[in-house]
Amino acid sequence: MWSWEVGENDVYYEPAPWVRTGPGTAGDGKPKFDLQQFNPEYFQRLRSRVLAARDRGIYVGVMLFQGWSIYSHGYGNPWPVHPFNEANNINGINGDADKDGEGKEVHTLQVPAVTRLQEAYVRQVIDTLNDLDNVLYEITNEAAIFSRDWQYHIVKFIKEYEASKRKQHPVGMTAFDSGREGSMAALLESPADWISPQNDGVAGDYRDDPPTGDGRKVILSDTDHLWGVGGERVWVWKSFTRGLNPIYMDPLRKQEWFSIGGADMESARRAMGDTRRSAQRMNLDAMTPQPSLTSTRYCLASAGTEYLIYQPEGGEGFSVELRAGTYRYEWFSPANGQDADSGHIQVAGGRQRFQPPFAGDAVLYLQHAKVSE
Repeated sequence: MWSWEVGENDVYYEPAPWVRTGPGTAGDGKPKFDLQQFNPEYFQRLRSRVLAARDRGIYVGVMLFQGWSIYSHGYGNPWPVHPFNEANNINGINGDADKDGEGKEVHTLQVPAVTRLQEAYVRQVIDTLNDLDNVLYEITNEAAIFSRDWQYHIVKFIKEYEASKRKQHPVGMTAFDSGREGSMAALLESPADWISPQNDGVAGDYRDDPPTGDGRKVILSDTDHLWGVGGERVWVWKSFTRGLNPIYMDPLRKQEWFSIGGADMESARRAMGDTRRSAQRMNLDAMTPQPSLTSTRYCLASAGTEYLIYQPEGGEGFSVELRAGTYRYEWFSPANGQDADSGHIQVAGGRQRFQPPFAGDAVLYLQHAKVSE
């Protein structure tokens, strides 16, 4: 549920969270906002779309704020049409405390009146959606690092408000847009339940050699924050077998958005489905990323019970550290999305060598066989 705070450069969005009663005209030529009155149409639409997603088995990330709506990112300044610009509301709210013509203060705690309005809006969103299960909250899209403490505050506010509600939903923070030094530390140290990282050159290479998920945060590894537009099947499988949750920003046919080829995009789409099906068939709750168990270094495992190993490139095969027993094995080719071979092997324990029965990258699934098998 992508959010814009009414305007982006010369593009305007409606309905907005607040009604436009006037008197007076805002910067976009429409009546000024009354920030004390919520717009039922906005929240009804939000709920209807989350319900439609639920009925199709889809979780949604409800983005509450937008980092690109308060100051110029080099494509024009959206602040002149923002509701918290004092020229656009009838409540005397001024989010530009230093009067520099931008609203960076809106995503800080510098203006208490703005923070109270934001809290009221968040309460209204939660009241609209709290009974639904298929919701993740995201504080804002690509805000700058100066928003850190404000984001922490909103995360805590959501958790405190939902504590007395019927349901509690995961709350996330995503990659910062500018001033990136220390950004991954800010995400990892945050009170958020989940985060979406960026390649900052410090916390690891989430594109080519993703860091192993260590359980501190649920990590949604998003191509948007790693490339803009990018990623292909190797990235999907590497991320998945390192305990991350890959999500793919699909440019569809917007050629001006991307430089990668159509074949890579299609391979990423297929891999998203293939990894999801793998997750559904395994006892994923019991599995953790365990790179040391295989020479490929890409492995999810519940040692002695279940293993999923990914080999990014073809070659001389690879080894897997196994406990003694009989295992069912299945080979899967990510290149064509097809199962290739299956059977049983008896293992005495220790390193076992495997050779894929096809060229290119490969997935091996191992499951400890039941006695009846």
